[in-house]
Amino acid sequence: MAIVKMKKLRLMAVRSEKNQLLRELESFGCVEFSELGEDLENQGLVHESTDLLVLRNQQNTILNAIGLLDRYAPEKKPLLSAKPQVETEVLLDDSILKSAVGKAAEINGLEEKIKRLAAEENRQSGLIESVMPWLELDMPLDTVSTERSAILWGSVPARIDLQSVIAAVEEASDEAELFRISGDKSTNYVLVVCIREAVSQVQDSLRRFGFTAISFNGENVTAKEAKARAENRLEALAAEKESVREALIAKATERADLKLAADVAASRITRAEAEGKLMGMESTVIMQGWVPADKEAELAGIIEKYGCAWETEDPDPSEYPDVPVQLKNNRITDALNMVTNMYSLPAYDGVDPNPLMAPFFILFYGLMMADMGYGLLMMIAALVAMAKIRPRKGTLSFCRLLLYGGISTFIMGALTGGFFGNAPEQIGKILGKPEGWGVLPSLFNPMTDSMLVLIGSMVLGMIHLNTGMVISAVEKVKKGDAASALWEEGSLWVTLVGIILFALNKTVAPGIPAIIGKVILIVGCVMILYGGTRGASGFGKFTSIFGTLYNTLTGWFGDILSYSRIMALMLAGSVIATVFNTIGGIANNLVFFLIIFLIGHALNFALNLLGCYVHDLRLQCLEYFGKFYKDGGRAFAPLAVNPKYYDTVEN
Repeated sequence: MAIVKMKKLRLMAVRSEKNQLLRELESFGCVEFSELGEDLENQGLVHESTDLLVLRNQQNTILNAIGLLDRYAPEKKPLLSAKPQVETEVLLDDSILKSAVGKAAEINGLEEKIKRLAAEENRQSGLIESVMPWLELDMPLDTVSTERSAILWGSVPARIDLQSVIAAVEEASDEAELFRISGDKSTNYVLVVCIREAVSQVQDSLRRFGFTAISFNGENVTAKEAKARAENRLEALAAEKESVREALIAKATERADLKLAADVAASRITRAEAEGKLMGMESTVIMQGWVPADKEAELAGIIEKYGCAWETEDPDPSEYPDVPVQLKNNRITDALNMVTNMYSLPAYDGVDPNPLMAPFFILFYGLMMADMGYGLLMMIAALVAMAKIRPRKGTLSFCRLLLYGGISTFIMGALTGGFFGNAPEQIGKILGKPEGWGVLPSLFNPMTDSMLVLIGSMVLGMIHLNTGMVISAVEKVKKGDAASALWEEGSLWVTLVGIILFALNKTVAPGIPAIIGKVILIVGCVMILYGGTRGASGFGKFTSIFGTLYNTLTGWFGDILSYSRIMALMLAGSVIATVFNTIGGIANNLVFFLIIFLIGHALNFALNLLGCYVHDLRLQCLEYFGKFYKDGGRAFAPLAVNPKYYDTVEN
C-alpha cells in the first residue's frame, strides 16, 4: 500500500454546462478543487458567485425541523439499524429542497407558536402569583387615585417594624393612612391612602423603610377576579398548546423527506463551496484542483461529454506541501486509518504508515488485552455491527480495527490461558470440581512469568524500533542520501551487533571471541560520534559529541523501556480479572459469582479496551513514527456526496 499519486488538474468549461459538470464531478467524487491564483483577476477573470448563504439558511431550517421532530416525536429504530439507502442521483436533485424548506418552516412555526403560548402561560402564572397577597382586597387592582386622594400599592420587608412605618406615614401627612393587606415571612403587603398634595412627602417617608411600589396596569378588576380570569386563560392556553403540540407530532410522517432534503442541501452546499473557488468570464469558467492519477482515465470519460479544455500534470516537488494526501489501503490496513488520522497524515513525499504499522498495532493490542473472553466480545461486537449497520468510511475502519484487535486478543489469551481471567477455575471450585479443573493450558502466564513477559516486551520493542530505522534508511537511500543512512541508522546497527556479540560471549555462547564484539562495538561508537558531529564545526563539534552520546544513550534506553507497558497492561488486566473472580467465589454461590463477574469484568473490559488502545497508539506515534515518519499531510477532500442520514447505493 502507498500514498496515492496525485495529478494537478486544470479545466476550462462552457458556463452553460457548469452546473451539470459540477453535478457529475460530485457524483464521481474524485476531484478536489483549489483556489486559482490571484494573478488571474488581472486578466479579467472574477470568482463565481454562489447562493451559499441561502443554501445554508435552508439547511439550518431543515435541520432545526428534524431536531424538533426528534424531540417531540422520537423515532423508534431497532438497535444497530442501518441507514436507508438512496441513489446518488436523488441526492443531486435540487428540486427536493423547495418543498422540504416549506415543510420545515411550517414545523418551525409550530414550535414558535408553542414558545409564544408558553411565554403567555408564564405571564399568567406570574400574574396569579402577584395578585395572591391582595385577594382579600375588594377593589380594582388598577385603582391609583380618586378625585381627592392617591393610593399607593406596595410592599415592605417583614423585618421592618410596621408600626414605625405607620408612624412615619402619619408624620408625613395628617391625611394619610397605611393598611396592611397581607404578609408572609419575608414581606408585608400594604396599601397607603393619602391626599394628592401629600404624595411626595409620603413616598419619601416610605422609601426609608424599603418600600417597593407595585403596579397592576390594565387589571381593572379585583384580585379575586384577576386570579379567576388568569386561571381560565391558563386552561385555554394549555389546551391550545397541546393542540399545537399534537399538530407538530403529526408532522413526524415528514421526517424521512426532511432527512433526505437535509442530505440534498449538504450536497448542494458542497457544490456551492467548490463553485466559489472557480473563476470565469461571460461564457467560460476555469477550474483547478487535484485528481488521483489512477482516476484520470475515468475523469476523461466524464469531461469528454462536455466541451471542455483540460490538462493534468504531475506536481512539482516545490508543490508537495500543498498536494492533498489519500492513502490506498486494503481491508487490513484500512483499519489503521483512524489511528493515522488521530496523529497526522503523512506528507505527500513520505510513506504510508498503515501497512508498516498494522501488524505491530494489532499484535501489541492483543498482547496487552490477552484474554480469550474479551477477544470474543470484541469480535462479536464488530461482526454484529458490520452486519447490522453496514458501516462506511471511519465507522467501518473502527469496526475492522475492533475485529482484528479481538482476533489478536483471543490468540494471545489462548497463549496465556486467560478466559475472563481464571473464571473457569473459579466456577469449578464453586461446583465442587476436582482441584485444577478449569485451568486452561498456557504457553506463559503473565502473573507467574512476569520477567519473561517483560523481556519479551523489550525484544518486541527492539524489533519495532529497528523496523522503523530500516524504513528510514530505505527512504534516505531512495532520495540519494545514503550517507545519512550509513552514519545515523547504520552506526546504531553496528553498535547493536557489537553489544549482542559481547553479551552472547558473556552468557550463552562463550565460544565467540570477546574481542570481536568489543571491536565491532568500538567501531559502532566511533561511527555514532562521527555521524552526530559531521555537520558541526569548531567548538560546536566538541559540544555535539556530548549531545550525541547523551541523546543516543537516553533516547534508546527510554524508547525500549516504553515497551514495558505491554507487560504492565497484560499483567494489570489479568490481575484485575482474577481479583473480581476471587471476590465472586468467596460466597461459593454461583448466582453471587455471576453478579460480581458481570460487574467486575464489564469495568475491566471497558478500562482495558480504552487503555490498551491509548498505550498502543503511544508506542506507534512516539516510538515507532519517530524513527521514520514525515507528517504534515493534508487530507484529500474531493467534491463528493457525503450524506448524513442516508447511504448511497453502492454499484
